[in-house]
Amino acid sequence: MLLLGIDIGTSSTKVSVVDALTQKVVATAQYPETEAPIKALKPGWAEQSPDMWWEQAVQAIGICNGSKTYDPQGIAAIGIAYQMHGLVLVDKAGNALRDSIIWCDSRAVDIGNKAFEAIGGERSLSHLLNSPGNFTASKLAWVKQNEPEIYNRIHKIMLPGDYIAMKLTGDVTCSVSSLSEGIFYDFVTESFSDDVINYYGFDEEIFPQLKPVFSEHGQLSAAVASQLGLKQGIPVTYKAGDQPNNALSLNVLQPGEVAATAGTSGVIYGVSDDLTYDKQSRVNTFAHVNYKNDEKRLGVLLCINGTGSLYRWIKSTYGAGLSYNEMNLEAATAPLGSDGLQILPFGNGAERMLNNKQPGAHILNIDLNLHTRAHVLRAAQEGIASAFRYGLDIMRENGMSPSVIRAGRANLFLSDLFAQSFADYTGVPVELYQNDGSVGAAIGAGIGAGVYANSADAFLNIKPIKYIEPSGNDIEPFYQQWKQLLQETLKEKN
Repeated sequence: MLLLGIDIGTSSTKVSVVDALTQKVVATAQYPETEAPIKALKPGWAEQSPDMWWEQAVQAIGICNGSKTYDPQGIAAIGIAYQMHGLVLVDKAGNALRDSIIWCDSRAVDIGNKAFEAIGGERSLSHLLNSPGNFTASKLAWVKQNEPEIYNRIHKIMLPGDYIAMKLTGDVTCSVSSLSEGIFYDFVTESFSDDVINYYGFDEEIFPQLKPVFSEHGQLSAAVASQLGLKQGIPVTYKAGDQPNNALSLNVLQPGEVAATAGTSGVIYGVSDDLTYDKQSRVNTFAHVNYKNDEKRLGVLLCINGTGSLYRWIKSTYGAGLSYNEMNLEAATAPLGSDGLQILPFGNGAERMLNNKQPGAHILNIDLNLHTRAHVLRAAQEGIASAFRYGLDIMRENGMSPSVIRAGRANLFLSDLFAQSFADYTGVPVELYQNDGSVGAAIGAGIGAGVYANSADAFLNIKPIKYIEPSGNDIEPFYQQWKQLLQETLKEKN
């Protein structure tokens, strides 16, 4: 029996076909091979076309089918992971009314701040576990205020994964997990948030049908099955945001377990059984994939917008002609601390852990007689590791103190230097797994379809491939210098 996982990312879409019995990947594909564009019509804006995501998924599935390593007719269930917080609007025919306002778009910060004040800080945090901030609800309010002609044509709103599921099946659904990531869910009343919906003046009719994460969200239509070379009627049995899904893929499901990822954005994601929140909303709490009213599982999420996005910029600016692997090897030739060169990896929209400020990315302390490209490459990785440490310290303030962090060996964690720097700067050992979001989505589909008796059975064959302990190097002076530079930069932005 085969399971199909689709992961709609910011830079590309990845698809994997997994053998349900062994959890082994039988085919995988990524499309496009180069990074997909983000439209920035104004500073701080970020948009992508939902139809671009669909085309990417179609192409990646076609590449997998073309591998001839499996029979496409043997696929039994489909799971979807997706970039979180993106706003998709469709009309009654299911057509996207505008490009999606995606996760790193900052236009709605002020709108969310005003909502936080109007609803009341304590009530927002205790009921929503977050400020409305720059999340999906505030993005929808921006459309309502600035594009009323589009807003008035909305049939349904959805998140990126909901759109892909709709394209596959024709059905539109959402979950408590997705509602919470959009800041539409009240954890106290265990229902849609009247506070948010009434303050912004939304009509509940525009929200999709609510279903559990692990359940049937529709069946593959005849027309799409023919287009994709798959069997009609395959159920979509799992949908989740990329970070809850990354945690699932690493078997991070129970309180105290923690996952990390370092793709376009960087995330530390820990599971709690408490309705916890940060008073400044610098880290955010959402319903995890296995959240139930009678067995609460919350994902406490630290997000750094500028991780892989910084490294991509470094590659295009300083690493022309180099592969990422070559960049990583060259970075390792520079000394620990990069001879004083420091990089602040913030230049991809408002950073929630910095109270939604936009300090921009900075390269500091350049010595023209000393520093080389290798120093820049290493400083980028160390700067990203420092940002993770800064965010983890905020999580520690809120009671999250991991003894180990699990991560997939992908993106920046492909770099031995970065993986070691992450362990050194955070002071926490790292377990690396040969896994990714599309594999997690496929396994999620198996859980949702009842292929596995329980989630434990789904991960019987998934083991860590590497364990990295902190090296014992004295990292603290380098981190404190980095932190001081960040604080000075934030003061200048006030």
